[in-house]
Amino acid sequence: MSQNGTMIKVDHVTKSYRRDSIEIPVLRDISIDVPTGEFLALMNLIAGIDRPNAGRVIVNGTDISSLGESELARWRSRHVGFIFQFYNLLPVLTAFENVELPLMLTGLSRKEKREHVEAALNLVGLGDRIHHYPKQLSGGQEQRVAIARAIVTDPTILVADEPTGDLDKVSAGEIMNLLDRLNKEYRKTIVMVTHDPRAAEKAHKSMHLDKGELTT
Repeated sequence: MSQNGTMIKVDHVTKSYRRDSIEIPVLRDISIDVPTGEFLALMNLIAGIDRPNAGRVIVNGTDISSLGESELARWRSRHVGFIFQFYNLLPVLTAFENVELPLMLTGLSRKEKREHVEAALNLVGLGDRIHHYPKQLSGGQEQRVAIARAIVTDPTILVADEPTGDLDKVSAGEIMNLLDRLNKEYRKTIVMVTHDPRAAEKAHKSMHLDKGELTT
């Protein structure tokens, strides 16, 4: 459990990008606390993908903005489960093999890996699709496999980047119900980036990024 119930602390973070000679501001002195077990509808800095130009990002007591590249990679592999818009499944691997990938560098035995993978796929309702390849699954089922892959290591936080962006309305609703269940039943802290107002409704809190500033 994080200290004082705060899982993520964004402390006076500023971030900008350069395009040729032009500097493009993205975040301007942003500060926000995300409690443990929160479901927040927001940004890549929290997952350690980007580094701030100024300020700190602290996740579960670790200042990830101060970590070196190799340390940051190890931290991400242990603490962050990523869910992407386009699933990022490997087409030559089965659902089981795709979900098993994050476990390959762990010290788990083959039996333990199988148990973890089967538990994750059962949780997302795909225990009967374990040997199917991505091309044999619907878009919604592919996203469920991706979610199983994200949770198989029992990460500290889940970061979902437009998780419903490539899905029809029914499948999108099913995916959001699944994320809602992971948050409520399994107390997963979820940070989600979305432009879908229906997806954002599942979050406890929504924040909008407007010209580098966060608004509620």
